[in-house]
Amino acid sequence: QVQVVDSGGGLVQTGGSLRLSCAAFGRTGTLRTVAWFRQVPGREREFVAGITWSGGDVRYGDATRGRFTISRDKIKSIVYLQIKYAETTDTADYYCAARLGSFGNTYASPSVYAYWGQGTQVTVTS
Repeated sequence: QVQVVDSGGGLVQTGGSLRLSCAAFGRTGTLRTVAWFRQVPGREREFVAGITWSGGDVRYGDATRGRFTISRDKIKSIVYLQIKYAETTDTADYYCAARLGSFGNTYASPSVYAYWGQGTQVTVTS
């Protein structure tokens, strides 16, 4: 069993930076992929970024590529999401998710992730 706990959300001004953290607990040796999603009310959960647990292969969503950076500290079992040049459209609840499978062709689909954090809210103010 794996548990993930996300944190680090808060208020940030347009153009500012924020770092989110996703801590994994339990049988982390079984993990293959960890990802970040975000969601605003009334809209579907959107893939933000993902990283393989062992090799560091990364993927980004179209809206975040170039401004967000995902990284992982394997020793600490933490995955980070660095938000830079924040925009008001980045305002959302951000969720960490983990799965036992590799990226494949479905990595951007929330349904393939078995483990989810409780969410952390990011608000970007103009």
